[in-house]
Amino acid sequence: MTVLGVDIGTSSGKGVLVDEDGTVLRTATRPHTVSRPTPGHVEMDSRVWWDEFVSLAHELLAPGTVVDAVGVSGMGPCVALADDTDTPLHPAILYGVDTRATAQIARLNAELGRDAVLRRCGSLLSTQAVGPKIAWLAEHRPDVAARARRLYMPSSYLVNRLTGRYVLDHHSASQSVPLYDSNAQDWYRPWARRIAPDLELPPLRWPGDIAGQVTADAAAATGLPAGIPVVTGTIDAWSEALSVGAQHTGDLMLMYGSTMFLINTVSERLLVPELWSTVGALPGTRSLAGGMATSGVITDWLRDLLGEGDPDALLAEAEASGAGARGLLMLPYFAGERTPVADPDARGVIAGLTVEHTRGDLYRAALEATAFGVRHNVEAMRAAGADIRRVVAVGGGTRGGLWTRIVSDVTGLEQEIRTVTLGASYGAAFLAASAIGETDIDSWNPVRERVAPDTGLRSRYDDLYDLYLRLYPATRDIGHALARHQRATAKAPPA
Repeated sequence: MTVLGVDIGTSSGKGVLVDEDGTVLRTATRPHTVSRPTPGHVEMDSRVWWDEFVSLAHELLAPGTVVDAVGVSGMGPCVALADDTDTPLHPAILYGVDTRATAQIARLNAELGRDAVLRRCGSLLSTQAVGPKIAWLAEHRPDVAARARRLYMPSSYLVNRLTGRYVLDHHSASQSVPLYDSNAQDWYRPWARRIAPDLELPPLRWPGDIAGQVTADAAAATGLPAGIPVVTGTIDAWSEALSVGAQHTGDLMLMYGSTMFLINTVSERLLVPELWSTVGALPGTRSLAGGMATSGVITDWLRDLLGEGDPDALLAEAEASGAGARGLLMLPYFAGERTPVADPDARGVIAGLTVEHTRGDLYRAALEATAFGVRHNVEAMRAAGADIRRVVAVGGGTRGGLWTRIVSDVTGLEQEIRTVTLGASYGAAFLAASAIGETDIDSWNPVRERVAPDTGLRSRYDDLYDLYLRLYPATRDIGHALARHQRATAKAPPA
């Protein structure tokens, strides 16, 4: 058995070919960029998702390669609206990093009731939610809304192009607040009709369900065999969690990527305004999740700003800087912040700068800032009643070791790192393999190492974390004023 897994992430599309034992046979990557036409707007042309899938498939499928099933995943929740011929009508509006719909969030809260949304949907309306972004399009692009008939996210768009089926997984739907009833685990049509009356809501499947088979047209385009099954797939973070076995009650996954994502598998629905309560990737499971708006995005920005193409060089300099970055403290709110702050107008801060600080100090402060953000989310989860028994790290940021060590030192949590840390594309491949045979992720992807906290650094990081928590309220009003200034001086978004 050989399976193909493809993930469309924020900064790249990734593909992996995996055999029945979980061995990675080939990998391929297609870097891409998102569009930021004006402050708060983060978009991507959804047609690129299919182009990248086709390109990845051709690279991975060497002559004679036999593929038995396909798995897909992607960033989300996104809003990619299409007409009744599945033609995209507008660039896809990305997940919580896109903060354009603040006015629509306020309006829908007033109309539907903030507490009513939380009780029915499991999460509050936020920049992560799908409904306000659809409402934004209805107000600002009525021509698009009038023609829109279907809602896609990267995984469901790929499924449609591969199989012709229009479906969405339950987990992605549960992040489509306020369109999905988390209790009934179905679309909540009264609110869906209110926000998007002409939209045909996709039939719901679980991520590991077979959505359909590769069509003759898709086979011709990709080189895949016609007729092989394609699983429904899901949002990348949940696929990442599956890829490293973080799917049992008490497991917490930390995803080190362009953004930092946290998923705790819980035994019951926990309702807390600061976090997201969703259905899990597997039937019968529930999740309590959090997400930072930036993490790897900041380190990428610093590398570009400093003109350093070698991340290892900056990591070495950050290592030499030492705990506390020689008195620098950063707020990582460079694109607003998602959980637990829920403030799209929050802004990044670098406090304590002197002319003696080096680029290694800046890089260290960025890594420590994301670690403080992880601790903030973990504390919010525990306050909500979450039971965190095991922490599993995954993603590109686990390479090199420094970032994971800093997170363990700041949080006091031991992290487990599996042999394969490719992430969502590997999780998509695992779902595909599970759909056609018996598989076990612990056999596929055993533990490689554990990262334990340095208890000698705990006191220093406790002091810095206290300053971190105080820095946001101390600078919030200034950050909000600057956010308003940024919007006022930005060019208008293109039609």
